[in-house]
Amino acid sequence: MSLIVQKFGGTSVGSVARIEQVADKVAAFRASGHDIVVVVSAMSGETNRLIGMAHEITEHPLPRELDVLVSTGEQVTTALLAMALEKRGLSARSYTGSQVRILTDSAHTKARIREIDNQRMHADLARGSVVVVAGFQGVDEHGNITTLGRGGSDTTAVALAAALKADECQIYTDVDGVYTTDPRVVDGARRLDRITFEEMLEMASMGSRVLQIRAVEFAGKYHVPLRVLHSFKDGPGTLITLEEDESMETPTIAGIAFNRDEAKLTVRGVPDTPGAAYRILGPIGEANIEVDVIVQNVAGDNTTDFTFTVARNDLAEAEAVLREVVATMDSAEVRSDSRIAKVSVVGVGMRSHAGVASQMFAALAEVGINIQMITTSEIKISVIIEEKYMELAVRALHSSFGLDGEPRDEHAA
Repeated sequence: MSLIVQKFGGTSVGSVARIEQVADKVAAFRASGHDIVVVVSAMSGETNRLIGMAHEITEHPLPRELDVLVSTGEQVTTALLAMALEKRGLSARSYTGSQVRILTDSAHTKARIREIDNQRMHADLARGSVVVVAGFQGVDEHGNITTLGRGGSDTTAVALAAALKADECQIYTDVDGVYTTDPRVVDGARRLDRITFEEMLEMASMGSRVLQIRAVEFAGKYHVPLRVLHSFKDGPGTLITLEEDESMETPTIAGIAFNRDEAKLTVRGVPDTPGAAYRILGPIGEANIEVDVIVQNVAGDNTTDFTFTVARNDLAEAEAVLREVVATMDSAEVRSDSRIAKVSVVGVGMRSHAGVASQMFAALAEVGINIQMITTSEIKISVIIEEKYMELAVRALHSSFGLDGEPRDEHAA
C-alpha cells in the first residue's frame, strides 16, 4: 500500500460536476489500496471574485483580513469533495490549513511554511479515511489565518507529502505535463517525459506556471517524487526527478520559459561609492519586495545607473520606496517601465555545451528583438525585452534550439 498526496487545481474543481469527477478519481485510487491525502484549490475564478469584493470596499485591504477572506475559497472545495467521497461510500475528513496545523510565518498573503503537525492526518489514514486538506493556507503562531501566495496549493501538497513521507506527490491540473514552453504560444511545444528538479526550478522561477517555485524547492529538498498529470485524461504526465536522464546529454535546452509579470526600475545618477547598492536595495528588501535581475552601469562622472526588476504588482510600492531613497541623494532620479517581459532558455545540457548564449542572442537578433538586460545561472540564460516582442522571442528560441514538434490539436489538453 502506498501513500499518495494528490493536488487538484482550480479548474479541476471548478464546478460541482468536476468535483464529482475528482471524487471518482480519488475513489479509484483508494479502491486500489492506496492511502490518499487530497489537497484542493478554490474553484477557478473564486479567489479573484473574493479579492474583487475586497477592493469594492477598500483600495488597500489589510493583508490579515484579505487572508481571512480568500482562504474561504479552499474551505468550500474541501467540504464539497469530502461530501462527494462520503456519497461514494468512503470515509473522508476535510481540514482547513489551521485545523491540520500548517504552521507558517506571519507574512500575510505570501507566508512561508515552518512546520506541519501530521498526527491528525496519520490518525485519519490509519482509520481508512481519505484526508482532504485546503491548499494555499496555514496559520501563524498567533492563530492568524495566513495564505501562501498564488499557486500556494502546490506548495501545500508537496509540504504535506514531505511531512507524511508520501510515496508520490501528484499534481493534477489542466495540462498533461510539463512542456518545452507554453503550448498556447507555440503550437509545436512538446510534453517532456521527465525533467530534473533543477530545470523545473529554473522554469518555475522564470515564469512557467505549471508549478509554484516553492513547491519545486520543497520537492527537491525533501526528495519528494513529483509528477504533473492531467485531471481528467489518462497519461504518464511528466516526472520531476533528482536524476538526469541518460539521454539528457543530447538536448542542450529543456524548455523556454517566459514571464509577463515584470517591471523595471532605474535609479539614475547614483554616486559611485561603496554602499550605494545597499542604500537602494536595502529599503526594497525591508519592504518585502523581491528583486530579480540587477544591472549596474558606471558612467565617467563617478555616478552609476542602477537598474533592477520586480514583480509588476510590486512596482508602485517599490517606486514609492525608491523616491524616498533618492530624496537623500544629489541629482538621482527614478524611472520605471512596466512594459517589459523576461524570456529564458533552461537546460542542464548547458553545463557541457558551449555557445548557448551566442545562439540565443543570434536568434533574437534575427527577428529584430533588442535585449535590455541579461542574467545567467549554471543552467539558464534570461533576457529582459519589450513585452510586445515576448511571444515572437519564445517562438524564435523554441525553433532555434530544435524544440519544435508536431503542431498540437487545438482541442488537446
